[in-house]
Amino acid sequence: MTTVRTSVKSAPAPAPAAAETDQSVTDRILTTIRDDIIEGKLLPGTALVENDLTQLHDVSRNTLREALRLLCREGLAVHYRHRGVIVRTLTRHDVRDIYRVRRTLELQALTREEPIDADDLALMREAIRCAQDAVEREDWRAVGTYSLLFHRHIVRLLHSALFDAFFTTILAQLRLVFGSAPDERRFQKPWVAKDQRIFVLIERGHLDKAQAALAEYLSESEHAMLDYL
Repeated sequence: MTTVRTSVKSAPAPAPAAAETDQSVTDRILTTIRDDIIEGKLLPGTALVENDLTQLHDVSRNTLREALRLLCREGLAVHYRHRGVIVRTLTRHDVRDIYRVRRTLELQALTREEPIDADDLALMREAIRCAQDAVEREDWRAVGTYSLLFHRHIVRLLHSALFDAFFTTILAQLRLVFGSAPDERRFQKPWVAKDQRIFVLIERGHLDKAQAALAEYLSESEHAMLDYL
């Protein structure tokens, strides 16, 4: 089990009112930890040590505990009595559930009549480019992060803040499954070209073909994830 320890402090978040302060700081901590999971900085089994995190975020113990409680509620960590909060290790059941959600949201996002905005295409294109750059420098953890970002941009085509927030948690859970792969290069490399193919179809306006390619992608990805658990 790995442990998060650091002495770097973040500047405290400004707040006009006590109630707003507690909530905004809690949200900031939750978002930071969730983003660290998505970026592969916190792996399954990592202990989230209260003393270290209160210093890192310059917050009270109560505020930190509320953020960790929300993290557990999102399915990203587990609280154990006498052990504290640990980044969660997902199961085969969790993987199947994640992919039910992915099929529902990602495939629905490509079911549309109107063309996709240039700004949305630009965001997808940048994620694909960054993934390719990460491949060239053999930063396989970053490859996984940019792949997750590309699929987040697909869901954002639904233009729903609620779906965006929910899917961000799903992607964080998915990253925890990535942590189960013993060889990141072998695990991540096949999906780079598949993401690129899906994007090319989206960019050319062939959304039916893109949806079919995405459905195939999700099926293959789910089976690959289950093989690692």
